[in-house]
Amino acid sequence: MERYESLGPVGEGSYGIVLKCRHRDSGRLVAIKKFLDSDQDKTVKKIALREVKLLRQLRHDNLVNLLEVWKRRHRWYLVFEFVDRTLLEDLEQNPNGLDLSTCRTYLFQVLRAVDFCHQQNVIHRDIKPENILISRDSVVKLCDFGFARTILSPSEGGVYTDYVATRWYRAPELLVGDIKYGKPVDVWALGCLVIEMLTGQPLFPGDSDLDQIFHIVR
Repeated sequence: MERYESLGPVGEGSYGIVLKCRHRDSGRLVAIKKFLDSDQDKTVKKIALREVKLLRQLRHDNLVNLLEVWKRRHRWYLVFEFVDRTLLEDLEQNPNGLDLSTCRTYLFQVLRAVDFCHQQNVIHRDIKPENILISRDSVVKLCDFGFARTILSPSEGGVYTDYVATRWYRAPELLVGDIKYGKPVDVWALGCLVIEMLTGQPLFPGDSDLDQIFHIVR
């Protein structure tokens, strides 16, 4: 971290914090994800290593660019290109939804990102406004691949955890505990996202898994 000047936190989650930083020599702005003590927590270590592996493998104009990785004092540090804001911030500033042209611009790029991942047999599993970055030039970048994973073939016996995806964007098969799911869980989340962009309101704002199922069935 000595090569970077911290400009303050821009995000915080269960597994770490994201800092806006400036490279001391080049002046380049970056976002550095600082994980919790990953040697002491197996879940944090798994998520950090999974994100590193997948983002080194996946390169696309609409995926956030991983620049550098290092480990220090049991913590993983991931350095990303800095992107100005999230879709969540846009929605907070537009409580009645975004205009149709903006929705189309954003959605097209998100679909390109997800389609690319799916072509590589990777499912994201946590598509939501907070994980969609938007630059000043309206370039969209899908980020946060901590829950993403490669799909196994049926012959490999693909069985996955059902506790992924933020509840409001979680597909029905995840809510009922299915452990053999696939790309449609991302497609469901995209459908929820489209409506939220157009209306400014989440489509299925459940406050528990059972309430989430109730919203969907209703």
